[in-house]
Amino acid sequence: MKTINKNVIWLGWTSFFTDMASSMITTLLPIFVVYVLHEGVDKLGIVIAVATFVSYAFRVVFGYLSDRLATVKPFIVAGYLVSALSKPLLAFTHTYGTIALLRGVERIGKAVRSAPKDALISAYSQTKQSGKTFGFHKMMDISGELGGALIVFAVFMLLQKDEAFIRTIFSWTLLPGLIATAIMFIFVEDTPYKAKKKDVFNRADRKLMPLLGIYFLFLFFLFSDQYLILKARDEGYTLTQIPLFVILLTLTQALTSYSSGIWVDRRGSGFMLLLSFVFGIASMVALALDFLWSSFVLLGLFTVISLNAMRAYISEEAQSKGAVYGIFYGGVAIFASLGALLMGYIWQHYSFKSAILASIAGLTISTLLLSLYLWRQKKIGLSEHLEK
Repeated sequence: MKTINKNVIWLGWTSFFTDMASSMITTLLPIFVVYVLHEGVDKLGIVIAVATFVSYAFRVVFGYLSDRLATVKPFIVAGYLVSALSKPLLAFTHTYGTIALLRGVERIGKAVRSAPKDALISAYSQTKQSGKTFGFHKMMDISGELGGALIVFAVFMLLQKDEAFIRTIFSWTLLPGLIATAIMFIFVEDTPYKAKKKDVFNRADRKLMPLLGIYFLFLFFLFSDQYLILKARDEGYTLTQIPLFVILLTLTQALTSYSSGIWVDRRGSGFMLLLSFVFGIASMVALALDFLWSSFVLLGLFTVISLNAMRAYISEEAQSKGAVYGIFYGGVAIFASLGALLMGYIWQHYSFKSAILASIAGLTISTLLLSLYLWRQKKIGLSEHLEK
């Protein structure tokens, strides 16, 4: 940890408390929408899609602005504050439409801060150690998510399990959100990174687009973790047991994030991304076979390895980091949100089996495309960070 800049460490604590609050919501939101408000799975798909799209789509704008202004801290502080103030308002919702609206507002906060935050982490990363630095930050993210899930589990074990208390837990998210904002405002310094005022999106950055496109396609067909939570509830697991799945998911990521970042630096982003795709397919196969615990573990491995690989690749290869991170997150927005809508629709109007088979087929095609791309790049001479 000695090689990790103090600003990245403080930013890690900011993410820890923010993701603690987020996990207190996402652990319960599928149950709240489908079982408390009695909305369909397709309505849950709309909530997921709105939150995902808003969260990622606007990152393009704020990534561009952070490059133009050569500053990131104001964006990051503002983003954390918006999220902190909007999360507790979910306690007062009674329709899926209101939930979707508030999730959209909260995700705007994430959109404001995410691309500038990644640019800041890149700026404070030592050369050829981007995977390690992003791995550390992701580990702090996930540790916060684990803390939030543990809080929900403890509350349900020791106190109540009714609708009123779910709403109470939503309101509690204000405290960790404000703590996160305060840490960011007080302790984290602005980035020394200076982007060019002109040619903000460098022509050399176009070489990153094919790999990003394959990643986007994979996300389109992948089930959201909130669908996995809903499947667990459908299989008869109780409200007390549901947080255990989220704990397993986040614990898997927390235990592997830092080490997977190191492996990204050692083996290259391409190899590690392909490995993560294999884990993603295996997660959906396990879900289809009702191996729920295995499905959550494998999804956790996909999530942490793929994100570390993609973020490190952009950090090492992009000329205009804020803009490219914005494009990356924008693509995630479009494809993940459309995928959530499609999978929710198929599940609600046809069957879970139809949805999961469509998912596995699409993921397999995406993995074959990545394999072909990496093979072709190896033949023509690929970038240093893609394969080592």
